[in-house]
Formats: sequence, C-alpha cells, structure tokens
Amino acid sequence: MNKYHVTNLIKAEAKRLGFDSCGMSKAEKLDKEAHELERWLNQQMHGKMSYMENYFDKRTDPRLLVDGAKTVISLSYNYYNPIQQNDDTAPKIAMYALGKDYHEVVRTKAEKLLVYIQQMVGEMNGRCFVDSAPVLDKAWAARSGLGWVGKNSNLLSKRKGSYFFLAEIICDVELEYDSPVKDYCGTCTKCIDACPTDAIYEPYKVDGSKCISYFTIELKDEVLPTDMKGKFENWMFGCDICQQVCPINSQAETHHEPDFNPTPELLQMTADDWQQLNEETFKNLFKHSAVKRTKYKGLKRNISFLLSNTKSVS
Repeated sequence: MNKYHVTNLIKAEAKRLGFDSCGMSKAEKLDKEAHELERWLNQQMHGKMSYMENYFDKRTDPRLLVDGAKTVISLSYNYYNPIQQNDDTAPKIAMYALGKDYHEVVRTKAEKLLVYIQQMVGEMNGRCFVDSAPVLDKAWAARSGLGWVGKNSNLLSKRKGSYFFLAEIICDVELEYDSPVKDYCGTCTKCIDACPTDAIYEPYKVDGSKCISYFTIELKDEVLPTDMKGKFENWMFGCDICQQVCPINSQAETHHEPDFNPTPELLQMTADDWQQLNEETFKNLFKHSAVKRTKYKGLKRNISFLLSNTKSVS
C-alpha cells in the first residue's frame, strides 16, 4: 500500500475509535518552538514547574523519543459536556477533570490505533504519548492541521472549539503530511480581557506561573499567594475561563465518551459539602479522576483559600 492509502486508513480507524481529528506531520526538530520555549523558561514563566526544564532536546525533537521517527500523528478527543455541578456556588472543577482521568481513556484509544498501524504495515517502531512525556503536543497538532494555537495558548478548531484532549503517535512510518490551518482569532481579545490573574499578558503569550490551573494543580506550596486572593473566581481545580469566553466554543458539541461523564455524587456536592470534605470522600470521588493529582491535602488547601476569599469580601 502507498503512503496515501495508509494515511487514509489510519484516519478512518482513528475516527472509528472515537477521535475527532487526526493529522500527520513530518517528524523533525521544532526550531521556532525551541527558541520560544527557551525564552519562556528563561523568563521563569513556568514558575515552580521544574520538570519543564528537563529533556529540552527531546521536547523539541521527536526523533530523540523514537528511533528513526518520520511522522508525528496528532489526535484530538472531545470532552465538552454542558452538564455541570448542580450548586453554582460550589467550588468549581475544570470540565476536563469531571469524568474519568483522560490519561487512561485517551491512551487506551491511542494504543489501539498504534496496534492497528503495526498490523497494517508490519514491523515498525512507534510510541503513544498522552500528556505524559516531553512532547509539544499543541505545536504538533497545529502542524498537523488540527487547529491553530490561539491567543490563550490553547489549540482552537474552527469547527470543534477547544474542549478536547491531544495525543500523539510518533512512528518511523512515512505518511502523507497535512498542512497547518489559518488562525481565526482575528482582533478578538476576550480571553485576555477575561483572565482574572492576567496570565495571558499579551496575545499568544501566557505566563504559566500566573494561571489559576498552575496555582490549583501544579503549585505544591502549603499556602497560596495572598496577592491572588479574590482572583480565582471559585475555581478549586483548574480553570475554564479563557475557553468559556472564547467565541470559537459556540461550535463545541457534547462528547460521546461515557467515561467522561461525571458521577451524580460529584455533581451533587454542595458548597458546604466541599468545605467539609474528608479524605475518604476525596478518595471515593476521585479514584479514577485527574483531580487525584492534587491530592487531598492540595484540594483542601484550594478550598480553604477560596473560603478565605469569601470571608474577606463579606
């Protein structure tokens, strides 16, 4: 089979597995992105995420992750769900974390696609990545035509919005490569205007050390910065503000993945329930959730921080 035919078969199988988009790009060093990443790190915009400094060469060259790599297959998987927590005064969880941990769900799908490719082409070298290795997933997705990197630094799709996970298969099979798509952000600045911590300090530039997701997930300090009081808009894990205000998400459609549906127990938690959260309830609620990443102690810290904001205002 020629590479054009193989490429089309891979895209068809990806769709059958539930992926919303699948695109191909040539595996090569990301020179432009490497320069931008280096500058971002030098400006300390990764805060205390020291792991971002590791494996710089691998992060910017997929051929160092997979021997003989020729293609990066980029995949997107929708998680948009209009069903939210019942108590609108309760501390909020980012939409992506309301269901089962995406690492487990999406990785399983990607691995099935890799097996399919191996069965089709024979002996090959390939690896799957789902936000678990030094891969610049948004850069590859943009190169593969899945969308463009917007002013809020998320990958945006004109037809699908931005509520989707990204995954990659890096392999030594040469395929038909896709082309990048047009940037449709235009003059819109809604994400910049809406960010309560000014993390999006200019179009297409995000200071990770000021992002609510950084404070509520990545930062492991026992106490959150006092200068951030009153700025979290009741988010206790992650943040969706820059996606909620983005006009492109008027195109978002509800996902079809049962594993991403939140449990009734989680949706029914009230503001009082969260304030009284104990470790046993935490373990039961988030046994298979990405929220377990922050651990019980971290989530309690976040909830207490939000409660202190309320007290200071009242």
